[in-house]
Amino acid sequence: MIGQNNYAFIDSQNVNLSIRQLGWRIDWCRFRIYLKEKYGVSKAFLFLGYVSKNQDLYTRLQEAGFICIFKPTLEYKDGTTKGNCDAELVLQVMKEFLNFNKAIIVSGDGDFYCLAKHLHEENKLGILLIPNRKRFSALLKWDIFRKYLRFMNDLESKLAYIKKGPRKDETLQG
Repeated sequence: MIGQNNYAFIDSQNVNLSIRQLGWRIDWCRFRIYLKEKYGVSKAFLFLGYVSKNQDLYTRLQEAGFICIFKPTLEYKDGTTKGNCDAELVLQVMKEFLNFNKAIIVSGDGDFYCLAKHLHEENKLGILLIPNRKRFSALLKWDIFRKYLRFMNDLESKLAYIKKGPRKDETLQG
């Protein structure tokens, strides 16, 4: 579609929450394969807030082929955790700018408007992959971005996580 040696920059929190609002969970391993096969993604950077109890998840993501970029999180008195990674994503795109043909930005967050605009102006924007067609920033709906927009709404059959149940002998499937 848009060639090879493209890099994906993924706002994991935006993807996770948006997909869950659609009623399904993403299978990150399948998503990594999809990015490679559909968009020629040779490197996929996944931006996440670091929570130590999620180490097994981080290991699985790295084994699936993601380059995880972590930001320290803040835990508030009400039990919520905050780890906004927008600045890290923008910084990583600029650090890698000369190394990729096209950038695949995976987020519906309007905070990436200036980044998408700059990539467009430099002919380095591949696509804006929006997790939820019905809920994304109006800043990404501008005419200059229309040709770049792709949506994940219809990808459930390809990318949904399917929990493996126990076998008849009650052991877990491998």
